[in-house]
Amino acid sequence: MMSSVPRPARLSPADLIRLGMVGPRTRTLRSVLSALGVALGVAALVAVTGISASHQAHLLDRLDRLGSNLITVSPGVDVDQRPVPLPKESVAMLAAVAPVETVSATGATQADIYRNDLVPVTQTNGLSVRSARLDLLGALRGNLRVGRWLDRATERLPVVVLGSEAADRLGISGPGERVWLCGKKIQCGWFSVLGILAPNPLVPEIDSTALTGRPQATARLGDDGTPATVYVRTHPARVTDVQAIAGATANPAAPNLVSVSRPSDLLKARAETKTSLEGMVLALAGVALAVGGLGIANTMVVGVMERRGEVGLRRALGARPGQIAAQFLIESVMLGLFGGTAGALVGGATVHLYASVKAWPTAVSLTWVTAGPVMAVVIAAGAGLYPALRAARMSPTEALRSA
Repeated sequence: MMSSVPRPARLSPADLIRLGMVGPRTRTLRSVLSALGVALGVAALVAVTGISASHQAHLLDRLDRLGSNLITVSPGVDVDQRPVPLPKESVAMLAAVAPVETVSATGATQADIYRNDLVPVTQTNGLSVRSARLDLLGALRGNLRVGRWLDRATERLPVVVLGSEAADRLGISGPGERVWLCGKKIQCGWFSVLGILAPNPLVPEIDSTALTGRPQATARLGDDGTPATVYVRTHPARVTDVQAIAGATANPAAPNLVSVSRPSDLLKARAETKTSLEGMVLALAGVALAVGGLGIANTMVVGVMERRGEVGLRRALGARPGQIAAQFLIESVMLGLFGGTAGALVGGATVHLYASVKAWPTAVSLTWVTAGPVMAVVIAAGAGLYPALRAARMSPTEALRSA
């Protein structure tokens, strides 16, 4: 009775994984260095997208607090590039528009502000002095760093409220200190600091301004009563409608000579400019992934050449070419998986650390955290395909002879 021909044993998935771990386990340093390139690429992908998402979340949070329904109306310029003043009635006319919730304004003065009366008049530090209405702080949703805001009593006194940048440039740390206001056509004099505003990113021009009451500015600082900038708060759903008619409402005689803007749009544009390099960084991350894939391919090619004796012995014992190819392909996939997972963890930790330092909300993209390791595995599989096929094509005799 003839015995049946034995069939080659099939390797279970667990056996294939154990075989695939032989190379990384016996050549630890080489495997770590090979996976490092992939890890750096995935870490860059996760970190760049996460930091960008965190910055956008921070921007949206700021806009929610400051309000994106603020419109500024200011004088435009004529054909000779000369500013065309807004009518004195422009604030009242804008306030009469139905969707408008709050209107306030600042007025221009002829004064400059100095730390004391010994500073040369040419050293103005780029600061301006403006009159302010009592409801300006509420319209801007601003906050005070220290001190207090103008009221009906103090608006008639020689006092100023400084923007945060103005206070820093003048070296003023708190209320009670004095500053010198002077100009060619006004009566110079000392003004006391009543308060210092907190930074307001929505209207940054306020940060470099000294604000005083309208009665004081009209009496002593050359304010002619025309608004320099009008700040309009509207119903959030009607911002575009109000923005379209603001120029004609503020100056019906010359609506085309009125500048109307929405500060939140400028803030968003500035944020988009800051993140404009994201595409380039992502491209560099892709290059890092490709370089990591080449590193894995190189490691696998060298590994196949070094392990010819092992391949020949396994082929002589009955291992099929497909099993040999699967072993080396799984090794490269495992390198990609380890590198991709490590990169995703490092990238997520980088986003959390950066957001914590910047006091931003942490926003890690789960899409990229998942896609990063998957991309690493795909790249590693492609990189290991040629070495795996090369190992599978080795004949047992040639492999054992050259070992």
